[in-house]
Amino acid sequence: MSVLRPLLLLLLPLCPGPGPGPGSEAKVARTCAETRQVLGARGYSLNLIPPNMISGEHLQICPQEYTCCSSETEQKLISDTEATFQGLVEDSGSFLVHTLAARHRKFNEFFREMLSVSHQSLAQFFSHSYGRLYSQHALIFNSLFSRLWDYYEKSGEGLDDTLADFWAQLLERAFPLLHPQYSFPPDFLLCLTRLTSTTESSLQPFGDSPRRLRLQITRALVAARAFVQGLETGKNVVDEALKVQVSGDCRKALMRLIGCPLCRGVPSLMPCRGFCLNVANGCLSNRGLEPDWGSYLDGLLFLADKLQGPFSFELAAESIGVKISEGLMYLQENSVRVSAKVFKECGTPHLVSARNRRAPAPLEETGRQWPWRAAPEEERPTTAAGTNLHRLVWELRERLSRVRGFWVGLPLTVCGDSRMAADISQEAAPCWTGTGRGRYQLPVVVGSRTEQTHNPELGVDTSGPDVPTRRRRLLLRSATARMRAAALGQDLDMQDAEEDASGSGGGHQYADDWKAGAAPVAPAAWPPRPHHPPRRDSSGGRGRGGGARYNQDRSRNGGMPVGLHTPPVLILFPSVLAMLGPR
Repeated sequence: MSVLRPLLLLLLPLCPGPGPGPGSEAKVARTCAETRQVLGARGYSLNLIPPNMISGEHLQICPQEYTCCSSETEQKLISDTEATFQGLVEDSGSFLVHTLAARHRKFNEFFREMLSVSHQSLAQFFSHSYGRLYSQHALIFNSLFSRLWDYYEKSGEGLDDTLADFWAQLLERAFPLLHPQYSFPPDFLLCLTRLTSTTESSLQPFGDSPRRLRLQITRALVAARAFVQGLETGKNVVDEALKVQVSGDCRKALMRLIGCPLCRGVPSLMPCRGFCLNVANGCLSNRGLEPDWGSYLDGLLFLADKLQGPFSFELAAESIGVKISEGLMYLQENSVRVSAKVFKECGTPHLVSARNRRAPAPLEETGRQWPWRAAPEEERPTTAAGTNLHRLVWELRERLSRVRGFWVGLPLTVCGDSRMAADISQEAAPCWTGTGRGRYQLPVVVGSRTEQTHNPELGVDTSGPDVPTRRRRLLLRSATARMRAAALGQDLDMQDAEEDASGSGGGHQYADDWKAGAAPVAPAAWPPRPHHPPRRDSSGGRGRGGGARYNQDRSRNGGMPVGLHTPPVLILFPSVLAMLGPR
């Protein structure tokens, strides 16, 4: 027996022991060759990675067992795992940022071009028909469009003041031309302007045209500006929210998730999917934008429908010239009544001698006629932005439908990456549990921040979102409120300015119909989303978003639509502008 004892001692290490359990992979594989290969490919210095496992008492996050990580390697891995997670979150939301940025650019280009085309059309028509007569008085028209641009782009002064100044200047130019036999001193013109700008005045030299133009152009511009600003705010908020600032607990959990397998010498062992979902849900619980995100998307779509319907920006921009011409027609037809009221309030000016009286404009300059009409739907071209408003709204609805649940599904998206967790098809296979090889038995906690208090992987602050997240949510709520108000005909920017100036909260309100001051109507239910995009080459023309453009003026002409092709305007308007001759 004494002879066999040395032989038994030699054979004992070759006998099989118990099967592998949690943590036994470090005992079976003492080498760090696989870890050195992976980290070396990432640019780690191999001098910091031992060839064989060493004692892990120095580790701060990973299990303090046999390890392939020195203290320097663990610290570098902590930073790398944080950067990996942040990169995945940003990449997951890149489509969302790009969608909002592209929609903002397209809608902004469209609205800008509609204003520009309206200005060019008015100038081209007047110049072609009246030559130097228009050019001598073009400044007031150019000033009107310049101030409309300022309001849309820079949130300048209120549109009510802009339009009131325009009509006052137009009357100041036109009224003396009705009476070339008189000389009008500055005091008389100042009195004339005062009569026009007084809201209680019954003068109304341009009839109802100023009020109708104010309603139509104001509600369209207010809605367009709130819509474009809402898109820009959403893009900026999402871009900031995707730049995740990782907390200390989250940093440790991420290291346990995807860094510690490298330190344990098993980089090929993927983290368990449930493990990843708990970590991702905990890290993102205070960074999401729900429920404000859903309300923001609803506000965008609600206002977009208004812009292609009752608040049509296309119709408003195209109708500026018509409303001005109708006002001048009214002034000419009612010149006797208007003049009598003006002379009664401001006195009778002095007569001008016949020798100094202005000669009437030549007939060849005032008699030209060039038909200014709105193009039919089948002829209406798309803008330089490449589309019309109806198609822009359809594309917006299509893209936003894909991102409605983005923030709720972000943890699933992150854990779908192969660097973060095992594929869902391999869920039954052993995986990295945070301490070794096995099955993840802890429950997966999803849902709100309150529910994340039961997250087994990291503690979640129950005091609420951090300050940057609260600020982003406040920006979303503010943009949503402005879009909702604009869809009901209210300009919150002017309301804020009035509250600062007078303490009142009345604001400016523009109803859906021509009646000023009507109570806003609650938004109707959402219309069903079309299954196919609007055809751009069919017999119906490019898009069918202009169907509502001929319905807004029905209440004042017995149901007949009024557009840029109104026959009375073309018949009477040449004689009206004949008044705008040289003084």
